[in-house]
Amino acid sequence: MSLPVFVHPDLSHAAAGEPVGLDGAEGRHAVTVKRMTPGESLVLIDGSGRRVTATINSVQGKDTLAALVDAIEDTPEPAPRVVVVQAIPKSERAELAIDLATQAGADEFIAWQADRCVSKWDAKKAPKALAKWEAAALAAAKQSRRSRIPAVRGPLSTRQLCEEIAGTGALVLHEDATVRLKDLDDLDAPGAIYLLVGPEGGIGAEELARLQEAGATAIKLGPEVLRTASASMVALASIGTLTARW
Repeated sequence: MSLPVFVHPDLSHAAAGEPVGLDGAEGRHAVTVKRMTPGESLVLIDGSGRRVTATINSVQGKDTLAALVDAIEDTPEPAPRVVVVQAIPKSERAELAIDLATQAGADEFIAWQADRCVSKWDAKKAPKALAKWEAAALAAAKQSRRSRIPAVRGPLSTRQLCEEIAGTGALVLHEDATVRLKDLDDLDAPGAIYLLVGPEGGIGAEELARLQEAGATAIKLGPEVLRTASASMVALASIGTLTARW
């Protein structure tokens, strides 16, 4: 069974044989929730790709532990990177979408205020909503034993999104597309793959045309119409098998 993973604020100075501590919310999770004790091993990450395996020396109070570093691994960034552009789902599906995509390896999330989104993020609502996405990505990264935590930003309007993806060869999932992922011969090209996932109501013809004018390619994953919460996970799995990511 793999070791439990906890997030440390900064592991840049960690060294084998040297002490490392954990406190705060993550320390409480290890000490009080997981009930970890001296002699047990754990993995610490800081989201940058560094992975530190350590053995607990002592536990203090309800939220502090001291450990000794056993080994350090710096995992390279996946190539190609995949940026999931997620049209903002209804609240009950938003965090599920982030959770599933993080498990499948998404490297970054951009919240997209697509034309047909039911949920609307105004300036007041956006920071709190993004914080929920960040929390979902963090929890899923820990659960799936990832060394990197996906960044979250946005929301972008369709106009702003078109400006960002111009010249990137972005991929937009669409049920009426005829091109399949396995038909593409440049998935392993340097840079990032922008993967656009529409809202519950789908991407309209006019909006799709604007995205295609910006250089996006409409693709179809399969015969089924996937929900917005699961589409990126299926796409990421397909990309993983068709590139060097997996």
